[in-house]
Amino acid sequence: MKHPKEERTLVIIKPDGVQRGLIGEIVKRYEGLGLKLVGLKMLVPDPAHVEAHYTLDPEWRKVTGEKTIKSYREKGLTPPSEDPLEITAKILANLKKYLTAGPVIAMVWEGAHAVKIVRKITGGTEPLTSDVGTIRGDYVLDSYTMADADNRAVRNLIHASGSAGEAEAEIAHWFKPGELTDYRIIHEEILYDVNLDGILE
Repeated sequence: MKHPKEERTLVIIKPDGVQRGLIGEIVKRYEGLGLKLVGLKMLVPDPAHVEAHYTLDPEWRKVTGEKTIKSYREKGLTPPSEDPLEITAKILANLKKYLTAGPVIAMVWEGAHAVKIVRKITGGTEPLTSDVGTIRGDYVLDSYTMADADNRAVRNLIHASGSAGEAEAEIAHWFKPGELTDYRIIHEEILYDVNLDGILE
């Protein structure tokens, strides 16, 4: 069984994050937590790659559609359809348009509880309701309401894996094994050394 410090997660800075010059700021936030960058590339994904990313989980279409319908009802709104798959088809079309609009930065971060830590500092999917102090809460003003009115995906700067299993599948989708680097970084001695017995040597 792997130690929690070896957990990895995928982060993608979406085209809006690249265009707004926020690459350095986003990387800085994850580095400041003590995470280690083990994979990095810039690319313009094609629509097939984006669709494959979102459908790595065969339940994604159904679950996402159902959550969207529920969210509309909770806000007192009428869902655009009662068919979860019809809703997800539209969401996926908008996501493909969004993520292929320009270059993205795909990254793999490693460290203790990487998936949850990255999700916490990234903030909720909707920027409007993301907490102050998170990346989305501090740098984006978009909302589901505005995205729906414009018939587009919500612009929220970043994709971050939702679970360790999801991260593993997504990393394999975006990176070949040889594109990830195993190395030691000095701050790991402070974060993970059990006794901190090397400081005064």
